[in-house]
Amino acid sequence: MSDEQAKMKANKKRELLEIIFEKWFLFNASIAVISVIAIGFFVFYKGLQPFMQNNSEGTYSFMRFITGTEWRPSDIVSQAKYGISFMIGASILGSFGAIILGVPIGILTAVFISEIAPKPLQNIVRPAVELLAGIPSVLYGVFGLGVIVPYIMKISPQAQGQSLLAVIIVLTIMILPTVITISENAIRSVPQSYREGSLGLGATKIQTIFKVILPSAKSGILAAVVLGIGRAIGETMAVMLVAGNPIGGMPSSIWDKVRPLTTNIAMEMGYSFGLHQEMLFSTGVVLFVFIILINIILTKAVAKMDSK
Repeated sequence: MSDEQAKMKANKKRELLEIIFEKWFLFNASIAVISVIAIGFFVFYKGLQPFMQNNSEGTYSFMRFITGTEWRPSDIVSQAKYGISFMIGASILGSFGAIILGVPIGILTAVFISEIAPKPLQNIVRPAVELLAGIPSVLYGVFGLGVIVPYIMKISPQAQGQSLLAVIIVLTIMILPTVITISENAIRSVPQSYREGSLGLGATKIQTIFKVILPSAKSGILAAVVLGIGRAIGETMAVMLVAGNPIGGMPSSIWDKVRPLTTNIAMEMGYSFGLHQEMLFSTGVVLFVFIILINIILTKAVAKMDSK
C-alpha cells in the first residue's frame, strides 16, 4: 500500500469517527428536547381528559376549574368541587413576594462578594452560599416550620403561623443561592477596563458599581432572576410545610393560609383516582403553561436587553 493510499484510508477513518461522534453528540443533545416533549404530552393528555366529552366519569367545566375558589374532591362527581383560582393566586403572590425580597438581597450580596469584600471574607461567604444551594428542600421547610412559623404566630393578628408570609420568607431564602451565584458570575465577567475607565474619570467605587458594572451585567442578572422565579414557582416540599393548605379562599393578606398549585398536586396525587387524579393533572397543565409563559416573557426581555 502506497503512502497516498494509507493517507486516504486514514482520512476516511477520521471522517467516519467524526460522523459517529457528531451523531452521538446530537443524540445526547436531543435527550433534553425529547424529555420535555414527552413530559408535556403526558401531562396535557392526562390533564385535558376531564374536559373532554368522551370522559367516562363525565365532563367538568373548564371555567369552573379556572375560576373556582374551592377544592373539595369527592367520590360523587356531582358534589366534587375543583376550583384552582385561589391556588393560582397563592403561587403568583408567593413567587412575586420572594422575588421582591430575594432579588435585591441576592444582587447586593453578589456585588459585595465580587467587588467589595476582601479575599478572606470572600472565602467564607462564597462557600456558605454554595452550601445553602446544596441543602435539601425539605430541610428548608422543616426550618420554616420550626423557626419562621412560630415567630409569625407571635406577631400575626390571626391565631396561626402557617401563612403567605411564611411561604414568601422560605422561598426568599431558597432562591438566594441561585440569584447570588449567577449574578456574581455576571458581575465578574464585566471587563476590568470598565472599572478602570470609570474610576479614572473620577467616579467613586459605589458609583462605578451602580452606574457601570451592574448595567453592563444586566443580562446575566436578569437570567438569575428568571431561574429564581422558576425555583420559586416550582418549589413543593418546603412550601407544603409552611403554607397551611386550606381547601378554598383567595388570600386577602400575608397572614392568610395559602395553597399553591405545586403543593396541591404533591399532597393528593398519592391517594387520588379517577376524576380526582385527572383534575390534579389538570392543575399540572396550568402550572406547566404558567411556567412556560413566564420563561418566554423573561427570555424575550433578556434578548431585548442584550440587543441594546
